[in-house]
Amino acid sequence: MRIIFMGTPEFAIPSLENLIKENYEICAVFTKPDKPQGRKKIITPPPVKVFAQEHGLEVFQPEKLKIRETSELIENLNPDAIVVVAYGKILPKNIIDTPKYGCINVHGSLLPQYRGAAPIQWSIINGDKVTGISTMFMDEGLDTGDILLQSKVSINDDETSEDLKKRLSVIGADLLIKTLKELEAGTLKRIKQDDTKATLSPPLDKINGDIDWEKTAQEIHNLVRGSNPWPIAHTLLRGKNFRIYKSKVSTYYSSCPGKIISTDPLIVGCGGNTSLQLLEVQIEGKKRMAAGEFSRGYRLSSNTVLGNLQPRIQNKFEEV
Repeated sequence: MRIIFMGTPEFAIPSLENLIKENYEICAVFTKPDKPQGRKKIITPPPVKVFAQEHGLEVFQPEKLKIRETSELIENLNPDAIVVVAYGKILPKNIIDTPKYGCINVHGSLLPQYRGAAPIQWSIINGDKVTGISTMFMDEGLDTGDILLQSKVSINDDETSEDLKKRLSVIGADLLIKTLKELEAGTLKRIKQDDTKATLSPPLDKINGDIDWEKTAQEIHNLVRGSNPWPIAHTLLRGKNFRIYKSKVSTYYSSCPGKIISTDPLIVGCGGNTSLQLLEVQIEGKKRMAAGEFSRGYRLSSNTVLGNLQPRIQNKFEEV
């Protein structure tokens, strides 16, 4: 089978690697253009481009797909199938209709749940216990095509989105090969998605990492996990941005959300009379470090309040 592969981040690499191992004819790899990264804005190629070039594959990085030049390029490559894994661009109908076997997408959720760009992050933020991988035929909608195969996966209690993404990328790569083999054999069954059960997973923005200390410790812990490695759960500490990379739900009782109730270990009150232990943190302008080390060096006290909750908590004290 002659395949065009489309993908951009690390998540897509195991699928491309499996296609190479299974000796599929990869006639081209499409990935997003190089972009500036880091504080110095160094132009950096996407991981899929680096991997593809290391394996001698031809790489294309069109800015736009909805132009004649790109359509003609894909038609001239004459693929039997197009495999799409976290490409980051929506394919127009004329490209979807080009290959003989259609366009196959590997998606990080059990569709129709979490259609969109960030299914893995939102499944953790929302406290799900189970997620999975779906392969599907692509159509013009946002992850709305017919489901082909699915694989369920349990989400571990302390797993971050980065951890889960690595696991799902490998599972997805194996499910892709199984899908292609059944596609060639003509044994695949198409399952129409139930749109009434669909949920969306839009891209995370920086604001999605803002901590609302009125939420329970479990909800905030889920945010810490789901927003790692980006945008990282954050709050304010003495007017500075304070990031929380790792945490765990504490057994301490607290009636003051946002107030530090212990400095060793570092524990913060949350909503619902719950509390959260901070394990790894970073204050603006300083390096990332263990919470205990930070607490000692920053001279925190049990009266310190995170976020903008100081006036509300002071009023509570006055009422008492």
